[in-house]
Amino acid sequence: MRSLSDTLERLARLKSLGREHTDTPSHLEELSSFGSNPGALAGRVYVPSLLPKNPALVVVLHGCTQTASGYDHGAGWSKLAERHGFVVLLPEQVRANNGNLCFNWFLPGDTRRGQGEAHSIRQMIDAAVSRHGIDTSRIHVSGLSAGGGMANVMLATYPEIFAGGAIIAGLPYGVAATVPEAFDRMRGHGLPPPSALQSRLRAASTHQGPWPTISVWQGTQDNTVAEANAQAIVDQWRAVHNVGSRPDLKEKVDGQSKTVWKDDRGRPAIEYYSIAGMGHGTPVDPALGYENAAPYLLDVGISSTLHSAKSWGLLREGVEPLQAKSDGAQRASVPSQKAKEPEGIQQIIENALRMAGLMR
Repeated sequence: MRSLSDTLERLARLKSLGREHTDTPSHLEELSSFGSNPGALAGRVYVPSLLPKNPALVVVLHGCTQTASGYDHGAGWSKLAERHGFVVLLPEQVRANNGNLCFNWFLPGDTRRGQGEAHSIRQMIDAAVSRHGIDTSRIHVSGLSAGGGMANVMLATYPEIFAGGAIIAGLPYGVAATVPEAFDRMRGHGLPPPSALQSRLRAASTHQGPWPTISVWQGTQDNTVAEANAQAIVDQWRAVHNVGSRPDLKEKVDGQSKTVWKDDRGRPAIEYYSIAGMGHGTPVDPALGYENAAPYLLDVGISSTLHSAKSWGLLREGVEPLQAKSDGAQRASVPSQKAKEPEGIQQIIENALRMAGLMR
């Protein structure tokens, strides 16, 4: 007979497996047969029900301990894609590669052009392009934490593929090659000077054309990935965009600090969002109606998903948001008048269908 502790451990594992299974909404499809897959990654894809001709593609990379579907549920990429007509590709780490489901953003065998996990993601992109008629001039990537580090890997090693990228609580490219080095860099220790960071970016490929725009998101109270990494990412990309250390613009967006460096033609090349008081995670705004707070998906009243999609030109004109955004103070203390009104029978039915996953 198994011991009580062994039984409890098995039940806990089964419960965890059950959570991971139900974490996968039916609208995310498995991506299969996309190439040799040297990094042994899994992948999912979301294709909107009304797919326009030559749609854009967003590659979304989850953080540690997360799944593709769980991250999408919080960050809301597939729901935004449904409304605005672009495709979402969600590469997914597996436990055989990393026990904590982290993308291996620092291992040389996974972060070089044509190798490992980076090449697997490249193959997934090729498959999505050929199967869904993607406009190859409108491919973007976003990622959180280790996924943010891997997003920077993709931008550095395949810059010709991407029009832009969003790196959320991520790390510079090429700053670590071992686990101890990775933890040191996460703490902000031993980061190379700007000149060395820029050299590692240029050495990652032979690219000579236009470089992708970069958006950096970082919480000021992040105790997992130090704030110094955000500035290091900005420094790493300044040279290829021919911008200096002094920004061209500082402004407030949804109450948060946004700093912008513009290229020679006056277009934003690098953006840095500093989120006051935010810990480690992706900033989301559930008041928009398509994002959900969860561990490492933090309700701070600003959406990195929405602002990234907007800066990449993915939002179609005339498409209303799922839910009007109200004033933050009112949202926290006083329910809206509309919320107090009794629901009609049609609204009740629609809400029930949405909860059952039968209607969006």
